[in-house]
Amino acid sequence: MQPTANFRGAVFMCLAMAGFTCNDALVKSVTGEMNAGQIMLVRGFFTSLLVLMIARHFGALRSFRLILTPVIALRIVAEVFASITYILALGQIPLANASAILQALPLAVTLGAALFLSEPVGWRRWLAILTGFAGVLIVLRPGPEGFTGAALSVLASVVFAAIRDLCTRRIDPAVPSLFISAITAVVITLVGAALVVPLGGWQPMSLVSVSHLGAASLLLLVGYQFIVLAMRNGEIAIVAPFRYTSLIWSIGIGILFFSEQPDIWMVTGVAVIVCSGLYTFARENKRRATAVAQQSEPGSPK
Repeated sequence: MQPTANFRGAVFMCLAMAGFTCNDALVKSVTGEMNAGQIMLVRGFFTSLLVLMIARHFGALRSFRLILTPVIALRIVAEVFASITYILALGQIPLANASAILQALPLAVTLGAALFLSEPVGWRRWLAILTGFAGVLIVLRPGPEGFTGAALSVLASVVFAAIRDLCTRRIDPAVPSLFISAITAVVITLVGAALVVPLGGWQPMSLVSVSHLGAASLLLLVGYQFIVLAMRNGEIAIVAPFRYTSLIWSIGIGILFFSEQPDIWMVTGVAVIVCSGLYTFARENKRRATAVAQQSEPGSPK
């Protein structure tokens, strides 16, 4: 039996989250040695080289003038800012906390789909979205200590990533996923090069740091490709909840490699975010099932 599009999308999302989270851990490991611009440049160089070679092998390269297509251009800009804001935050807060705040992304995508793609959202889902964002505030910790620049930087990354995902859904299916990944990687590399000096200048790199960024680039490529495949194969309401698998990776890696221990604020906030997200998607699935059932009734319009 052939897997459904939604099943494939869910698997692709799980693989993307594994790639992105392990990439985050490797990036975090070098944030004490170099600035965000240098990280984007070095990692982006490896990633661009890899993805361009793969795209050429599979005949996925297209005219780079496609970057001028509004939806593709907006996706790339959103990806660039999502990368900058997240890398800036990684060196200052625990990996698990950053990942916890990112769990608001499915809710942000649902909100964006309702506001900009005219997807229907009932009052229960609106309430779940608001509850989820309340969970983000819990992770941030009520009071001045929680609202640090790094935490707010991750929150900004959520906004940019939601824009990226919504744009992905609007890109012409004829445009290969590998090509989208290639132009994104190249642009991020160029932006990183432009940011090296403003963010503090070039710093000498150890062989270990270079190897970490080389491995991160490979994992980032995995994330790039599978996030595109996930969003283009499955329905947002089905695929998006599988982003939560990144929590398993981030908490485990944080404990094992960075000696991080999740606190009560993070655990509580994550529980609120995940529950509200799952409820949102459950309501969406129920709405779709009801619509299908109504259409299949005798005498209903086809």
